[in-house]
Amino acid sequence: MRLRLGLALLAASLMPIPAAAEPWRDGFVSRIEALALMQTLNASLLASRSATATLEKWCADHKMSAEPKIVARRVGGIEQQPSAETRRRLDVSDEEPVNYRRVQLACGDHVLSEADNWYVPGRLSDEMNRTLEMTDTPFGKAIAPLQPFRRTIEMKMRWSPLPEGWELSALPTASPEKASGALAIPHDLFEHTAVVYARDQRPLSEVHETYTREVLDFPAPLAGAPRE
Repeated sequence: MRLRLGLALLAASLMPIPAAAEPWRDGFVSRIEALALMQTLNASLLASRSATATLEKWCADHKMSAEPKIVARRVGGIEQQPSAETRRRLDVSDEEPVNYRRVQLACGDHVLSEADNWYVPGRLSDEMNRTLEMTDTPFGKAIAPLQPFRRTIEMKMRWSPLPEGWELSALPTASPEKASGALAIPHDLFEHTAVVYARDQRPLSEVHETYTREVLDFPAPLAGAPRE
């Protein structure tokens, strides 16, 4: 018994420890990497039926959590009425109820996006409405039986790693680039506004999503190697 316990402890001590995310180093190559990753995620979201599924894949691919599962952390104490334009997109009258839900979509310790969601409860089942009101289930998962899909109606880039006109400036020489400290990445990277539809084309919700710098919070491609 003691021998088995000792072997188990030894095996556990030899297991590799996941590399911790390090701050991005400021430099031309680092900025190109950050821009490429942002554009990759942005394109994946634009082409996807579900932002939740896309973020879960992103989290899994970049090993950001031992359990790459997206949860919707509800933010209470906030209420926003739908605008007239939102009601028009949802095809609801001024009298029809539209519920509001603000969440942080997180994978492990990483808040990947913050979302404002206006949805039509009358077009969802009672179980779906209870799930949205009482749990941390993301909207897309809660309404999955309706086979939802989304259409992005607006996209805004809030930050670019490369300054305007960078392509007209002198490029780095062949000599190794000297690190100049951590890259200052703002909280907001880009935004999407989308309408979510059921399989029968009925609009279910309008969502405004802000994707945060934590989508880049993962170890360097080569573990332990600093970014240039």
